[in-house]
Amino acid sequence: MKQLQTPWDQHPEPLTVSSAPVPEYGSGSLADLLPTLAAGLDVPGMTATISELTPADRNCVFLIDGLGWEQLKAHPEDAPFMASLLATSRGGTGRPLTAGYPATTATSLASVGTGLPPGAHGLPGYTVRNPDTGELMNQLRWQPWAPPGAWQPYPTVFQLAHQAGVHAAQVSSPTFEHTPLTKVALSGGTFLGRLSGEDRVDLAAEQLAAGDRSLIYTYFAEVDGAGHRYGVDSDTWRGQLMYADRLAQRLAEQLPPRSALYVTADHGMIDVPFDERHRIDFDEDWELSAGVALLGGEGRARHVYAVPGAANDVLTCWREVLGEQFWVASRDEAIAAGWFGPHIDERVYGRIGDVIAAARDDVLLIASEREPKESSMVGNHGSMTPAEQLVPLLEVRS
Repeated sequence: MKQLQTPWDQHPEPLTVSSAPVPEYGSGSLADLLPTLAAGLDVPGMTATISELTPADRNCVFLIDGLGWEQLKAHPEDAPFMASLLATSRGGTGRPLTAGYPATTATSLASVGTGLPPGAHGLPGYTVRNPDTGELMNQLRWQPWAPPGAWQPYPTVFQLAHQAGVHAAQVSSPTFEHTPLTKVALSGGTFLGRLSGEDRVDLAAEQLAAGDRSLIYTYFAEVDGAGHRYGVDSDTWRGQLMYADRLAQRLAEQLPPRSALYVTADHGMIDVPFDERHRIDFDEDWELSAGVALLGGEGRARHVYAVPGAANDVLTCWREVLGEQFWVASRDEAIAAGWFGPHIDERVYGRIGDVIAAARDDVLLIASEREPKESSMVGNHGSMTPAEQLVPLLEVRS
């Protein structure tokens, strides 16, 4: 007779820092895309690090917020045009890019626009501590405000391209034109605000044709919003995916000669069930909150800032409590493992948590009192799992 195993007989091993799948910085991440395209346009200082891409005179990047590689592959009937391009991804290899860590919008857009990994551009999370003030800063909304040029001092690829005589433009929602995030991540050349998706892609095609050498960016946010509110398999999400697919096809059909269109995303997304097993509430857990001064990041990619002298104790506790479901690392361990890129700028070091917790399983570390809106979201992202980390790089040429 087989002896039953009791829970206290089981000893699951905590996840090791080295087992986390580090993004492909320097060869296949979002930070490598624009430098590769700009190198093909002979922009000084740019290097083509995505070796699979072939230069084109006119380049357009269409970024669909929240459309991960795995979600696109799982819904070919809702996105027939983009699904038909899956084999073209990453220069015809049929492989995705990696977003970078954390897989979240502010971080990824900064990586796209600057061509730098998070450890250099300095937007390493949804919310991070400002070392100068000690406050938690939301880098998507830029609250509390910090001087943009000091927070992210590097020029964008669009700025460098414009200086080199390339026609550079961004076509997006008018509400983004003057935001600090746009200034530090996506400025350079001309910003053109349009409300509807159709107007944006039509104008993006016009802008491509406006120069002999062009670098154009356009953006669609609603797939991400539907996923957060309703989940990545909801009717609402599918409807937005269908719309994004029509926009991608509309843009592809208007490409002027000598053009390359790249359809990509800033991150993927997973749905997390609403129960105590899948949603751990920091605000109701005395063990996890002990010694913590600030809780940053988001539910699947946490930055934890300890009170002075408590960092080691917080790390030990978080590993004991969460280590079978999260990769839990100290700041220096995460940096050494390359989570934020091959190097960390000095100004960025203190923005990274004393402890980093990145979810592997379908779990979420919510904070129901301090983050009620974020804690109520169905779809979530941020970590290094394939569902969150992998993004397409679909290609159409004329």
